[in-house]
Formats: sequence, structure tokens, C-alpha cells
Amino acid sequence: MNREMLMLVDAISREKNVERDVVFGAVESALAQATKKLYAGDVDIRVAIDRDSGAYETFRRWHVVPDEAGLQLPDQEILLFEAKEEVPDIEVDEYIEEPVESLPIGRIGAMAAKQVILQKIRDAEREMLLNDFMSRGEKIFTGTVKRLDKGDIIVEAGRVEGRLRRSEMIPKENLRNGDRVRAMIMEVDLTLRGAPIILSRSAPEFMIELFRNEVPEIEQGLLEIKSCARDPGSRAKIAVLSHDKRVDPIGTCVGVRGTRVNAVTNELAGERVDIVLWSEDPAQFVIGALAPANVSSIVVDEEKHAMDVVVDEENLAIAIGRGGQNVRLASDLTGWKINIMDANESAQKQAEETSTIRQLFMEKLDVDEEIADILIHEGFTSLEEVAYVPIAEMLEIESFDEDTVNELRARAKDALLTMEIAKEESVESVSQDLRDLEGLTPDLIAKLAGSGVNTRDDLADLAVDELTEITGQSADEAKALILKAREHWFAGSPE
Repeated sequence: MNREMLMLVDAISREKNVERDVVFGAVESALAQATKKLYAGDVDIRVAIDRDSGAYETFRRWHVVPDEAGLQLPDQEILLFEAKEEVPDIEVDEYIEEPVESLPIGRIGAMAAKQVILQKIRDAEREMLLNDFMSRGEKIFTGTVKRLDKGDIIVEAGRVEGRLRRSEMIPKENLRNGDRVRAMIMEVDLTLRGAPIILSRSAPEFMIELFRNEVPEIEQGLLEIKSCARDPGSRAKIAVLSHDKRVDPIGTCVGVRGTRVNAVTNELAGERVDIVLWSEDPAQFVIGALAPANVSSIVVDEEKHAMDVVVDEENLAIAIGRGGQNVRLASDLTGWKINIMDANESAQKQAEETSTIRQLFMEKLDVDEEIADILIHEGFTSLEEVAYVPIAEMLEIESFDEDTVNELRARAKDALLTMEIAKEESVESVSQDLRDLEGLTPDLIAKLAGSGVNTRDDLADLAVDELTEITGQSADEAKALILKAREHWFAGSPE
């Protein structure tokens, strides 16, 4: 029987052009699966076949887990302290094995064994084809629509298949069997049956790669696409930078009579593309990203990573775009939160901010409105600035003499110290489970404590808009933090 097994392995190995070890692995798996059926529980069985003689042994085994973890799979696991009683030097994640009676091959059933073996071989062939395809280093997958699978489209290129999920298609794009399709290779998931290459036609990376193919100067390193934002099938923006002063980045990407940009647009179902000049200056970059709207002025808030962009009435609708599309794409492209407003809204907001600063100075520095307004007029916006800007700068203020300057600085430092002590006292009330939450900085913890958010459950109960108001984070950051805080609610839930 052992000799027959070796002959069978050799025959299948030659016929399917796969290594003998792969075939042996398939036979071992078939024997293990058949042996497991003899046990009532979900046991772990390992079969080892001698590659030279064909003789085989069967073992039942237990995975060694930490004592504190407990047994999640009692039929397959053993606690460390119990395992050490049998093997003193054994470690966590190793296995304890016990020989059990081997199942005769004749009792497995020829069809069952054959199916397992053939499936293993198909998997091996598939992996070889996939590895060969991926070794080419291609980023765009070009193939033909083969079939639909639960809303996804399976695209075939030779003997390799890719999966284009409904969420990664361009909206309103109607692909049919036999259609030629190009898509970006996003990842390879070997756990997926049939089509392990995950594709996307809606990802910004796809547009960048299409431009790379159409514009040789990008491949040559003369141009660089710094970022891309898309509303798939409708509109997109790309930011480009030239590394050669002789090369016009926008004109080069557009091409003669628009040939290059039109080639990308045609591939993406008519998606219009705005090509923006990238700039190291964030404000200048945002102005370019909001085109075709003309910007009157910009106020940059580094702390909140946001900009208030003022436009006149004529440009307000253009800057915002249909359904907020233009400002949303500009925000995605630049990475800055952009607040569009007209002159009246800007003046009102500035007046509110001035009033807040005035109230802060009057209260914390114990000064009248006139002194507070002088500080504001001179550009002071915080107690830190009053306390720590070079004294020479404050002495240049005509309305203040040296004694006044020293007194204001001393009061500002005292106020900051008092506020810091109060902050520390409020933070002391914060529970350890909230302090330990991943993603929370000391500054965020202080802000939460100042608003009465002292436990992980308090944070988990907040709405996204409530958290953004407390911390000044973006909606996405706040949402991620709240979901993180809620994880423990579902940790014990059954799948």
C-alpha cells in the first residue's frame, strides 16, 4: 500500500507539474480530515508521511496557550502549566502531540481523497500562476469581464482572475460579460476563492497610475503627482509638481489639444479632471485647489489644521460646488479642512473670536476693555503670547510703559499656572481605562476631562459632533475615536 501511495504521488506530481511535497501535503490533509471524523469533538489531527518509504504516522495535538488566556477551544488547546507537567521546557504556541491509530488508506474512500488532493493541487497551481503574474510588477490589471459574483465583477486576464467589488466600480458604469476592463490592483487576498486580486476603478491611485501611463514625464521623474481626490465618475482633482523648471506641469498633463487628460477622462466614464499646481505653502495650495473660484482672503488655523476661505458672492457657489463637491475635493486633495464663507460671515466670525479673546484677557489678566483691545490690536491672541513673547516686542507698544508690560506678563504667567493646576486636577478624575485608550494624547484627555468626559463609557456615549466640538478634531478622527472607545462593548459578543 505504501509503495502504491508513492507511485500515485509521483504520477500526480508529473501530470500536474507540481512538487511532490505539495501532493504529499494533500494526502496528509485528506488522512487528517478523515481521522477527525472518528472523534466527537473538534480535535486537531496531524498526519506525517515519510517521503521515501510512504509509511505514515498520525498524531492528535494540542496548542499550548497562556494560563491567563483560558481555553477557547478545549478540544484543541492546553494550558501552559498543564503542558509543562508533560514537557517541562515547552513554551506557549508550541504543541503537545500524542500518537493515535492511523487510518488505513483503503477506508478513506477513494473519491474523498481524490477531491482533497485535486483541490490542493488546484490551489498550488493557482498560487504559482498568481506569483508569476505579480512578479511582473504591474499596477493596472487589464482583462475581460468573465462573470458576476454576488454583485462583484470577476475580471479575467489569461488564467488569473481579479475581483472588482460593486463599491469600487464607477457609479452608473454598466459592465457586461466580455467587456474589456482596466482597474487598479489594490491588494492580493489569498483567502478568497477564485479571484484573489482585489481591484478598484474608483480609487485615487487608479487615476494617478493612468496619468503615469499617459504622461512620460512622470515616469522620467520630471513631474510628480503629489495627491489626488476623486468623486468617481463625476469630477476629480490632482496636484502636480514639476522638478524641472522647463516643464509646465499643468500643460504637460493636459497634453496637446487635451489628448492626455482626455484619455484619462474617457477611461473613467467621462470624469472631469482639474489639474492643480502643488505648492509648499498650504494657503497657496488651497487657493489653487478651489479653482475655478477666486479667493479673496484666507485665515489659517494651524492648531485645528483648518482654513477659513473668504470669497465674494459671485464666487461662493463656484467655490462650494454642486452638493459641496468642489470644496470637498479641495479638502481631500490638500488635507486641510476648508470653511468657505463670504465677507459678512468672515467679519462676524472674526468679531466673535475677538470678543472671546477680549473676554479672556479681561478675566485672566484683570484688565479693562481698553487694555484688552490694545493687546488684540497688536496681534496678541493668547495668554501664552502675552507671557512669553520677547519683552522687547511688548515694549514697542506705545500705549504701554515698562511697568505695565512687566505686570501684564506676570499676570499672564500666574493665570497660565492656575489653569495648568486646574487642568491637572481635572485630569486626575479621568479613569485609567480612558487614559489607556489608543489614540488619546494628554492634550485630548485634558480637553475631555474639562468637558466632564472622565470614563471610556462617557466617550463612547458621545455623538461625533459633540466630540469634534470638545476636541477640535475632524469628523473622521472623532468617529474613529468613538468607535475605538466602544470596542469593549462588543468584545464578548458572539460572532
